[in-house]
Amino acid sequence: MARHCGAMATRIQARLSTVCSSRWLQDWHLSLRLSGPRLTHAGAAERLQREYDAVVIGAGFKFSRASYLLSLLRPQIYAELELQRHGLRVLPRDPYSFTPLLEDRSPPRSLLLGHNMAQNQQQIAQFSQKDAQAYPEYEAFMGGMVSALDPLLDSPPLDTAALGKGSLLQQLRNLRALWPLLQAVGHQQPALVQQCSSHTTSPPPGLALGQQLPRYYEVLTAPISKILDQWFESEPLKTTLATDAVIGAMTSPHTPGSGYVLLHHVMGELEGRRGAWGYVAGGMGALSQAIAHAATARGAHIFAEKAVCHVLLGRDGRAQGVALQDGTEVRSKLVLSNASPQITFLELIPQKQLPKDFVQRIRQVDTRSPVTKINVAVDRLPSFLAAPNARDGQPLPHHQCSIHLNCENTHLLHQAFTEATHGHPSNRPMIELCIPSALDPGLAPQGCHVVSLFTQYTPSVLADGQSWDEQARNAYADRVFDCIEDYAPGFKASVIGRDILTPPDLERIFGLPGGNIFHGGMSLDQLYFARPAPSYSGYRSPIPGLYLCGSGAHPGGGVMGAAGRNAAQVALKDFRSL
Repeated sequence: MARHCGAMATRIQARLSTVCSSRWLQDWHLSLRLSGPRLTHAGAAERLQREYDAVVIGAGFKFSRASYLLSLLRPQIYAELELQRHGLRVLPRDPYSFTPLLEDRSPPRSLLLGHNMAQNQQQIAQFSQKDAQAYPEYEAFMGGMVSALDPLLDSPPLDTAALGKGSLLQQLRNLRALWPLLQAVGHQQPALVQQCSSHTTSPPPGLALGQQLPRYYEVLTAPISKILDQWFESEPLKTTLATDAVIGAMTSPHTPGSGYVLLHHVMGELEGRRGAWGYVAGGMGALSQAIAHAATARGAHIFAEKAVCHVLLGRDGRAQGVALQDGTEVRSKLVLSNASPQITFLELIPQKQLPKDFVQRIRQVDTRSPVTKINVAVDRLPSFLAAPNARDGQPLPHHQCSIHLNCENTHLLHQAFTEATHGHPSNRPMIELCIPSALDPGLAPQGCHVVSLFTQYTPSVLADGQSWDEQARNAYADRVFDCIEDYAPGFKASVIGRDILTPPDLERIFGLPGGNIFHGGMSLDQLYFARPAPSYSGYRSPIPGLYLCGSGAHPGGGVMGAAGRNAAQVALKDFRSL
């Protein structure tokens, strides 16, 4: 670890990691085409065997270079892999959201949200007493919807084609796949919290999803701006909530279906608290390390430095292992790919071995990305006009939050989106600023801090044939820093190093198609039955013995692990029948 700020600046790239998407053995990225130094997980095997029961394609890094927060990881994975016993420690955040405003008044106002509902209402009341009264009811309504959809995350999507196939006994067995859907439809809405008002748009408590379907259907399909307008009138609150509906997606708050993206981001929990987010102690790479230890403790061998060239196929077209770039062939009974559908099926498998319509579907997956991630080393904490630092320079409660900048109103988000759709990086980009070292000081030398900037909107392809060269990358980063300076004067002077990852960088370094952190858009036409393609949403692929276990499979992206766990269960079922 670096001991002083100068070393921090020079080592910033080596100290940042790659948790961007959900996978079976969480966050071991495909090492295909990766460049630069790579670190091997602790406990990695010293000798590569020539035959295994199953091979998982993927590799990993150490620090939070791409992803930076944890919430969505399924609680079953914590328990089944005993991650706490293997060293995982999560630092919950409370408060968790801070939105400072640019205003002529002194000091400018800000919106601070946490887990204390009464304090949240006091904060919201600065902008609207009506919204303060409606907020608990909104939270209860959205929480009920999340609980209803939760069973769908932990099982393969219903295979409608299989329901009418096979013997009567087999058809009855296939009906078991209906259970998660039945759980969702029969889900009971929890009683609304006592603070709820008689808000007319709220459903009465105790209704099952089937009875609330019209309202839930609206949330899933409507623009999130329409839903939020039904509940609230204050723009800072609506825009803060809307960030979860657009983050990571080439989507405006006015885009139909953006409501589901918001739901996806509030489906997680930490320490039993629904919707809570936290920092992984030691950086997101510590999560990969914990899962690596859990895997090696159960006999797995991990080789983060072995680049996969292609999947080996037998004469019957079945996956039989992988070929490495050094020419080594590793045989296995099953192959699970954490790589994106594009890399898995368009680069690792000969096209002639796949159905033409399937290949076409994979090529047509919307992978547009609005994200540029900027990692920054600073020599002091940012001091915001809306909440100046204490004299001792120690972190204040808002420093542990996701800090939302350029989020005064939803029009700003829509304008930033519109600029990107025309090939231009946003002039006032949406910025989510996090300072993990505020809760985990070991990430930086004393007095220094690590700042994570998740920004959008930046198009993958720039207008007029321009490229994301060094000049374009630095020009955009300078624009972001200028915006932060408006909220926190002195920020630019505190910067001692930065790492800029535009959509092409995210694709080149991490194998994310188009730079998309979800391996493909989370729009309704690319979810559930259709992820990654119709008739192939159950983790099995057109290649027998080859399974997709990353974010390109159901239920999608985020540091969730659900796709990997589900794929593992499907693969184990098939393995027992071999």
